[in-house]
Parts: sequence; structure tokens; C-alpha cells
Amino acid sequence: MEEIHRLLTAALTDQLGDAELASDLASRVMDVGLLWTSPTIAAREIDHIVAYAFGNRPRTGPPASASAKLTDRLEFPGPINELLADAIFALLQIKPVTVFAQWEIAHYLTLKHGLHDVVSIEPSVGRAGDLIYLSTEGVARAVIGAAGGDALSLGTVAIVAHRDHAKRCVQISRAVGMNAYVAEEVALPVVYDPLSGQTWTRRRQIYLLHDMCAQLMAHRAQSIADAFPGG
Repeated sequence: MEEIHRLLTAALTDQLGDAELASDLASRVMDVGLLWTSPTIAAREIDHIVAYAFGNRPRTGPPASASAKLTDRLEFPGPINELLADAIFALLQIKPVTVFAQWEIAHYLTLKHGLHDVVSIEPSVGRAGDLIYLSTEGVARAVIGAAGGDALSLGTVAIVAHRDHAKRCVQISRAVGMNAYVAEEVALPVVYDPLSGQTWTRRRQIYLLHDMCAQLMAHRAQSIADAFPGG
């Protein structure tokens, strides 16, 4: 990686005429584009599991009214979230702990695996009764809220997410205060659902570009915060 950083810095210096800036940008480009793994921890060391959904299946038939119950208005969870539920169930066989899971995954943990003590993270409901699906950060903050508002009370957290989403899930979980890792013993799903209702989760090449953009926006936000504290 050091040689790649050197070559990329040289190329950017040639383009920008600023070696210090080039080195900083090279580090960020490498982080966003070349590094896709997460810090890991042994399952026996975890205290909680936090699971982030990936994709869904569009609900068929006429749209439900705003007054319909929540379960009749949500999209269908989809096959990738079933795989994530399977990964959680396997992890629980190693270390039984409390699970905080986005509702798409909680659905399968309850109906397929018979787990009824999962803390399900649901979409928000707007003033007009409209559903507001949570972002990755929104889910992380909702988990902390469900845990009583104290991220440290979660102890060491195992993140379960799609393999290509996991790096950002760990980063965001840590950014909001969790001590987050990926469990060493459980393989995260890497397949994609071509029928997903979220178009960016249908193909790996498209999703990786999507995730890189999200990571770059996080770098942008941090750079602004560092340069101009307090706005």
C-alpha cells in the first residue's frame, strides 16, 4: 500500500502542483477506493449485535393508505436480508447476545429463526403519516436510542451487514460512539438481488460506486468540520 500511495501522490502532485495536498487526497482516495475490509473481533468477545439491512423487494398491488398499519405499508424484506438474518443466527450459536436489527432483518429472525426478543429498528413516520426509511447513520442512531441513549452501554458490538456495506457500517457505528467490529467467524453475504427495489443494490459494480460516493461525502463532511469547527 505504501508504494501505491507514493505513486498516486506523485500522479496527483503532477496534476495539482501541490505535494502536501496530493498526499492527503491520495490517502482519501485509497481509503474510499482500495480498502474494503473491516476491523474484526472474535465472536466470544462481543456484547451485542447490530444489523443493517441491504435492499428490499417492492410491495406488489395497490399502495396502502397512510392510515394502514405499518406492516402493510412496508416493502418486502427481500432475500439479502434473509441471508443477513441467517448470518446473525449463526453468530448467536457462538455467542448468544441481544440483537438490534433493522426491521427487514428482524422480520426473518422472528419468522424463520423463531427469535422473539430482537430489537427491531423501524422506519420513522412523518407528520403526514408518510414512511421515512432510515439511512445507515439513522439506523445507528436509532439503535443507540433503543439502548437508552448510551452507545457505551452496548459494549463491544458485532456489525452484521452486506459484505460491501460492512466497512461503512462499522465506520458510521464508530462515529456515533459504538465500539464496533465485524465478527471473525461469520461470513457476510456478498451476493446481490437483481430484483431489489433499491436500484443501487442490484449489481455489485453499481453498489460499490454508490458506497464510494457515500464515503467521499463522509470525508467531505469531516474536512469541513475540521477546517471550520462550529460552522
